[in-house]
Amino acid sequence: MSASPHRTRPPGHRTNRLRRTLAAVAGLATAGALFAAVPAGTAGAQENREHREGDRGHGHGRTVDVQLLSFNDLHGNLQPPSGSGGRVTHTDPDGTTRTIDAGGVEYLATHLRQAREGNRYSITAAAGDLIGATPMLSGLFHDEPTIEALNRLKLDVTSVGNHEFDEGAAELARIQNGGCHPTEGCFEQGRKFKGAAFPYLTANVTYEKNGRPLLDPYFIWERDGVRIGFIGVTLEGTPDIVNAAGIKGLKFGDEIEAINKYTRILERKGVKSIVALLHEGGSPASSSYNYDCDSPGPGDGISGPITDIAKNVSPQVDALVTGHTHQAYACTIPDPAGKPRTVTSAASAGRLYTDTTLTYDRRTRDIVRTSVAAANHVVTRDVPKAADMTRLIDRWNTLAAPVANRPVGHVSADIDNPAAPERPLGNLIADAQLEAHTPADKGGAQLALMNPGGIRAPIVHQASGSEGDGVVTYGEAFTVQPFTNMMNVVDLTGAQLITTLQQQVSGPNQASPKILQVSRGFTYTLDTTKTGADRIVTGSIRLNGEAIDPAKTYRVALNEFLAGGGDGFSVLREHTNKLVGASDLDVLIAYLGAHSSPAAPLAPPALGRITVVR
Repeated sequence: MSASPHRTRPPGHRTNRLRRTLAAVAGLATAGALFAAVPAGTAGAQENREHREGDRGHGHGRTVDVQLLSFNDLHGNLQPPSGSGGRVTHTDPDGTTRTIDAGGVEYLATHLRQAREGNRYSITAAAGDLIGATPMLSGLFHDEPTIEALNRLKLDVTSVGNHEFDEGAAELARIQNGGCHPTEGCFEQGRKFKGAAFPYLTANVTYEKNGRPLLDPYFIWERDGVRIGFIGVTLEGTPDIVNAAGIKGLKFGDEIEAINKYTRILERKGVKSIVALLHEGGSPASSSYNYDCDSPGPGDGISGPITDIAKNVSPQVDALVTGHTHQAYACTIPDPAGKPRTVTSAASAGRLYTDTTLTYDRRTRDIVRTSVAAANHVVTRDVPKAADMTRLIDRWNTLAAPVANRPVGHVSADIDNPAAPERPLGNLIADAQLEAHTPADKGGAQLALMNPGGIRAPIVHQASGSEGDGVVTYGEAFTVQPFTNMMNVVDLTGAQLITTLQQQVSGPNQASPKILQVSRGFTYTLDTTKTGADRIVTGSIRLNGEAIDPAKTYRVALNEFLAGGGDGFSVLREHTNKLVGASDLDVLIAYLGAHSSPAAPLAPPALGRITVVR
């Protein structure tokens, strides 16, 4: 690769502009290459091939191919995610599916570096939630390890996701600019956190008092006269899912309006090639990453907020890189002029990356939209690990060891996780999830459901090391729930709840039932003398003593794996009105801390929520 590209920021930008811009909120509280290619317009693509004079590697002719590598919702997964959270589903030509182990920043770095080889014009961008709701290795250190890794990945630009606000705007300023944590200080002696080497963009997050953007709204990438503008926008609903104190004085505006506003500004600056980095997304009809969501027509296989956004964002925007829903897609959705436009998302946790080709016309300074093509690629683990990432992970693991032994709760006895319909630890976790999301501003949950496969170990009373009997450490809690799934609170009808319980023992789960763990107040009878869905006695299903009404809507807390239909619970994908909360691990730790002490350890929850007839 030749010299680094020139980067342009908005007028008046100075090195310390971001620090000054965020000073007003400084006192806020902080709370391989299997793919599905997007079809290109064949006639336009043929025309472009006929007049193209340059090539992908050098681009000295009229058109050059710019490589856009992108990902989203990394959530600090530096180490390979485990279990279902570390796999992607691939559909073979015969319709059968298989899973592929994926993810891990050591492998992501290798894949991205290999993808860049031979591409003179290559940009790496992201669509938010790179930090927040992170595993222990990153979360312990307020995500400094993840930012260091992203700097090494040579990330060029990203939008801000809702989880970047988890600890408030002041902490986001530190993440961008660097410096020691305000209460915990520097984590390594003699080493100061340098901050992100890439800009965070938030075009739709402004100060309520004066309407000025919190961060830079756009970024211009330039090399050899090739100029591409990036506009970053944050989920408009962020105030509903983060601590209000951390974003006091900020306004989260409409995503479409913000993108269209700064598209006009970029055009006035002579930038006609524009990509939107949007932390909002959609849901494809299939969970397979290589699903063709353009069948039978552009965008027909995808639904959700992104469809309306894409149909209303200015036609001058050439592509949308999206996130938030943790889904995988590379679709084309018609723009307001009715022309297909590429919209992509690379699932989550670093399991995929998207490679999009943007053909840039030097004469018009615009992207040849009919030639845009995108594909999601699996971050397989059959490539060499990036040595620099291994060193980074090892360094932070060494620092994490003492923290992993930090006490987070106390128990009076073992809280078991037996292979039984109802499990003491399952009850505890479901209760924790319900309590965390009962407040109206946290989702207003009325009940919680927990998948048994997400509980990986019991909580034991016996002393481990020198911490003393009954002590639960952070590391032990992490072992119980290692997937660090983000919590969702959703609307489900009573009929959907009944179907959910029936799917525990029918369909793909008939031979090997998967009995969900339920929160206090939710009860029903499981009749094992019957078969299939009939094993659920529908008349027995009650919430706080009242029969479930099939026509009524209930607010349900559950992790993102279940909300996505995991473990055969397909009906749960039909949820609406989703709110994304903290990670399930954070919820468990908060519950242990709130309900136990050395003098009053937590006892195993009583059973009796599921009555079993044998």
